[in-house]
Amino acid sequence: MHLKKGIVLVLSLLCFQKSFAADVALKLPLLVIGASYSEGKPPFNNGIAPFDGNAVGFGSYLSLGEALARNEELRGFIINEAQAGASTFARQVCSPGAATCDAAGWDSYQTQFLKALTRVALPPSFTLYNAKYVVITTPNDCLHSGAMGVPQPQAQPCTYAQMNAMVDRLVALGNFAFSKGVTPIYDIYPRYENLDLNLFRSLYGLQWVIGAQDYNTLRNLSQSRLKAELPGALVLDIWKDFVHFGDGIHPDYKTARNAARIIVRQLRALESGKH
Repeated sequence: MHLKKGIVLVLSLLCFQKSFAADVALKLPLLVIGASYSEGKPPFNNGIAPFDGNAVGFGSYLSLGEALARNEELRGFIINEAQAGASTFARQVCSPGAATCDAAGWDSYQTQFLKALTRVALPPSFTLYNAKYVVITTPNDCLHSGAMGVPQPQAQPCTYAQMNAMVDRLVALGNFAFSKGVTPIYDIYPRYENLDLNLFRSLYGLQWVIGAQDYNTLRNLSQSRLKAELPGALVLDIWKDFVHFGDGIHPDYKTARNAARIIVRQLRALESGKH
């Protein structure tokens, strides 16, 4: 009888320790970088901004970063350095039909991450960080003519080599995150069938958008390489039930909330040793 009670007590303590560890991790700031799936606002730099600072959905849009901030288990501690419209590389905004690109532009994902790290660097050395995870969402690279870093009349759809180069940058970023003691969390592109990229093209006046075959190649290449080359990272299908909110590409309110829940659930499982 005493032995049974002792076993029950030990098991209860182990469960409590796992739950406590998960709670501690979820109460730390969660870093977020990326493009418009992570943040609906473009950046302002010295008073100028892409699209004159116009936000996705004219402000009526719930990004993943905002959805994570509203999740009660995270206590709202979100450090979001994402920029709507961003690519993995730094580039200027290239308006439809314009022969040159404008002065306004976006930071690279690497720069976004460095900014986020700075927000949580701990004194006195500032080489340790008050965060364990960084969420990195789908970039604009290769998706449309405005994301190539050259005037749209000159832009061409990505080659397979350029797709691999984009994934190279994501992998390098993940390795850099690990070197700082931070675990990267990547999303998987929504299924092509759940988007309406031609609608998106017409609404924004783009020269072209990625076709179905190239999109699926990019989606599969990104997913497979991130899993193979960053085995300690989380690569999550947070957009598996994706519904766009009317513009063909951005998630609706329910989709963003569900994506945030999936991330939190995976973090809790990981920290509890149940993944």
